[in-house]
Amino acid sequence: MPISGLGPHGEIAQSPDRLRISAEDAERARQRKFRVAVVLHTTKSDWAKQHLVGIAKTLGDHGAAIIEVVDCNFSAATQNSSFERLIQSRPDAIISLPVGNTVMADVYRKAAKAGIKLILLDNVPTGLLPGTDYVSLISADNFGLGQIGAEMLSPHVALRGEVGILTYRKDFYATNEREIAFRRWIETKRPDIIVRQGEFDEPSLAGETLNQLLASHPNLSGVFAVWDEAAIPALEVMQASGKSLPMTTIDLGEEAAQALAEGTIMKGVGSQRPYDQGVAAAQATLLSLIDRQPPPWLALPGLAISRENIIESYQVIWHMPPPAKLVKAVLG
Repeated sequence: MPISGLGPHGEIAQSPDRLRISAEDAERARQRKFRVAVVLHTTKSDWAKQHLVGIAKTLGDHGAAIIEVVDCNFSAATQNSSFERLIQSRPDAIISLPVGNTVMADVYRKAAKAGIKLILLDNVPTGLLPGTDYVSLISADNFGLGQIGAEMLSPHVALRGEVGILTYRKDFYATNEREIAFRRWIETKRPDIIVRQGEFDEPSLAGETLNQLLASHPNLSGVFAVWDEAAIPALEVMQASGKSLPMTTIDLGEEAAQALAEGTIMKGVGSQRPYDQGVAAAQATLLSLIDRQPPPWLALPGLAISRENIIESYQVIWHMPPPAKLVKAVLG
């Protein structure tokens, strides 16, 4: 599938297929025995776990060691202090997903000036430039994922219906792109639908956000959550209240996959390919450390997943067979 969106500086996406590590490159990397740190917004999500598996395997295959993995728990203060500490220990590279834009810019720039290669996932702090302050941004096509979320929700929403969109309150490139694309698709393809917005500060609070949205707009007839960790608390709220509104979300985490397989509330998922994105991040890291400059924005297309194709899609995303309970929910 083509990439629908543009990068944070208007870049055209390049395919990770361009990240070719030759036998000579691989040997150079193995001889250097690079040290790499990984600093994530969270390590608890299925997305993060799959990223880490892809990163660790690819780095390990080329003799590079992950010296630390930091879980920032969505805290800018934690991420800032972790970067300050890592700057002192001087790893060769840091792979990181910034938890904020303006608030994280100074410390990321400081790391780059210290000679540490920065490879970013999903988000770029304000003012940072590729090739100067960081090597590359690795992400999914977040704009395309937002379109998938809207397109898969649309058939389940009646004419002149209202849908709620559960969005991340913080300024965050990836979720901003998904929200913009969702709204644009609705405005273009289903102008009869009214979009109502609810914002959460942390994904665990998305259920409370949906409750507030339903109190203000009791006629909601569908919900889109900008990623699966927010979708699950919202889904639980609906299950508890007996109000089964059709929902779509982004990312095929275990719980979202099971909910989609059961086919009651979850109607579609636009999924990233986190393992493959982790591989790409590690490849970009290795190439930059042997003085090969990867493209500034590397993106993988999203995958539209329904109950009808979830079994094979799970295999594509997770690189393993689906759980037995998921298969049973689909096939009986």
